[in-house]
Amino acid sequence: MTNQLIHETSPYLLQHAENPVNWFPWNQQALQLARDENKPIFLSIGYAACHWCHVMAHESFEDPKIAALLNQSFISIKVDREERPDIDSLYMNAVVAMTGQGGWPMSVFLTPDGKPFFGGTYFPPTRGYGQPAFQDVLTSVARSWQEAPDEITPVAEKLARHLQESSRWGGWKSQPLRNETLTQALEQLDASYDWQNGGWGQAPKFPAPITIEFLLQQASRGDGKALRLAEHALQSMALGGMYDVVGGGFHRYSTDATWLVPHFEKMLYDNAQLALAYLHAYQLTDDAQYKRISEHTLDFMLREFQQPEGGFSSSLDADSDGEEGSFYIWQPADLEAAFEQPEDREFLKRAFQLSPYGNFNGKVILRLVLPPKELAARLNLSWPAFTDQLDQIRARLYALRQSRVRPALDDKVLVFWNALAIRAFAEAGKVLNRQDYLFAAQKSARFLLTCMVAEDGTLLRSWRRGKAQNTAYLEDHAGLILALLALYQSDFDPEWYQAAQKTGEAIKAHFSDPAGGFFDTHAHQDALLVRPKDLQDNATPSGNSLSCLAFAQLAKYSGDARWTDACLSLLSNLQDMMARYPNAFSAWLQCLSFSLGPIEEIALVWPENTAEPMNFLSHLRQTYRPFSVQAAASLPLKVSLPRLLEERTAINQLPTVYICENFTCQAPLTDFTEFQQRWSGKAQIEKPA
Repeated sequence: MTNQLIHETSPYLLQHAENPVNWFPWNQQALQLARDENKPIFLSIGYAACHWCHVMAHESFEDPKIAALLNQSFISIKVDREERPDIDSLYMNAVVAMTGQGGWPMSVFLTPDGKPFFGGTYFPPTRGYGQPAFQDVLTSVARSWQEAPDEITPVAEKLARHLQESSRWGGWKSQPLRNETLTQALEQLDASYDWQNGGWGQAPKFPAPITIEFLLQQASRGDGKALRLAEHALQSMALGGMYDVVGGGFHRYSTDATWLVPHFEKMLYDNAQLALAYLHAYQLTDDAQYKRISEHTLDFMLREFQQPEGGFSSSLDADSDGEEGSFYIWQPADLEAAFEQPEDREFLKRAFQLSPYGNFNGKVILRLVLPPKELAARLNLSWPAFTDQLDQIRARLYALRQSRVRPALDDKVLVFWNALAIRAFAEAGKVLNRQDYLFAAQKSARFLLTCMVAEDGTLLRSWRRGKAQNTAYLEDHAGLILALLALYQSDFDPEWYQAAQKTGEAIKAHFSDPAGGFFDTHAHQDALLVRPKDLQDNATPSGNSLSCLAFAQLAKYSGDARWTDACLSLLSNLQDMMARYPNAFSAWLQCLSFSLGPIEEIALVWPENTAEPMNFLSHLRQTYRPFSVQAAASLPLKVSLPRLLEERTAINQLPTVYICENFTCQAPLTDFTEFQQRWSGKAQIEKPA
């Protein structure tokens, strides 16, 4: 027996297609049915890799008694939060307003016209975890709807007004941008940092790649405090069980404060952002440890996520074989038995601090005991010898792990998450001279620009097995611009710059808010209770902070300040929030720092019939310069390119570099050594005492 979800493409929705619950996807048919039958809506939101979503499904949604209650008294709607972030954001705000916290699975009760009046997250089948039994919740809500609807209406109306009022951002006058905001934010990040365990906050502890990128950005201008914070956070995560030392990549978050026990799902967006952060740390410090982690993470993404068509899948499940983490956790005896040579056993024991008792419920979550270079010194091994032996150990353990039941793959392709991956692969390709990385970025970008576009040119959000659907959101468009610009700066193919410009015009045409900034949803998308406009950064940057970053870069390429006009009032008026809550506004801080400048505009040109100046190109590609935009082309220019390249000449028919600021340039350079000296990629970082 199947329900309406059987016709969907989302792996999460399909997981519930054979529940006895008569699930509907979010559509007009379901909403109209609720109105026609005057039944409240039970809205359940989750995602395919969510462990507690699976738990609630097995405990409740597969239970015939609970299904009967839902089918009798409610219209039940299931939503994949990754396909519909607008619905998720709207009703998550409602749940947080009602309960003070949110998460997934999310369970919300709505009036037939979509107004929330009661909600929570996971409800157990019997009373526990500080929560009432789900069956009792259903019975109580159904009775209240039938017997006392007049008591529900005021609650729903009040919540609706709250959601509408909280979505109104903007209408401010622009204020001066202040360097002091950056200083205050850095001080707050330092004061709130966990120097014992690394990272910010206590258990559960989440990675903070956006915050780390802001710190690395500031470090590139010589701030030693920022570099110290960033490095400590990166090293702490890499030494935890959250980092998969065997297969590469990172799990979603740590359930404890020490980074030992992860929540085991692996998300594309986490790994893309973290791979880029470790890459930037490597560029800034020349520390090979960061390079290894970045490469291992990108290799994992290539191996596990990229599909033949080019798009990257969304996630790997936390569960396999009916248990969370079973794919990744080891028995101490199995680790001992895996290696015959005494030197391998000794290396394994010392590198991972193994004991017969394990480190997690009698089992082992593998983690390095020290940073790799310190560990190599402790073991009296050179760096090459240490990495060779570690890689041999990893390969053996990886091969053994392949015999286990694998976690399920959510193979839907999302534009925004793919954009994050494109940026990481594009930058890594140019920095590490990895053509396979650059090819992966190019392949994914072409896939998005061809297979995820409607006939009328509208960008679509989600694709799976040949079917693209759902109009793309602000974060999809803005993330795509940044990815395309990163790709342009990697191979200097004008196709990417032109596509970035076109996507920017789509944002201005379909997402603009007259009060300033942008709505999260396309103007042609079906209206919800509120047209959302989220400003706060979370696990990924908000659509508005991404737009700010994207438009700031486009303005530097084109010389057209109109790109930044729509963002300026939001950027300037959010400065107090940035200073007080930097972890929640880290991408905004990056945009503020970029907007304050100065920004170097680099234009490289060379005669058409000469070879590409690889020495110049390589130096441009490999240096970490977050406060620059770069363009390059052979002459004469044949297509529409950034204005930055216009009216440039190759002096004496030699490759020529123009270093500019606000389109005012220094004397052009034709000597590579002089260019190296003028445009060094390493900041002089003053480390704190």
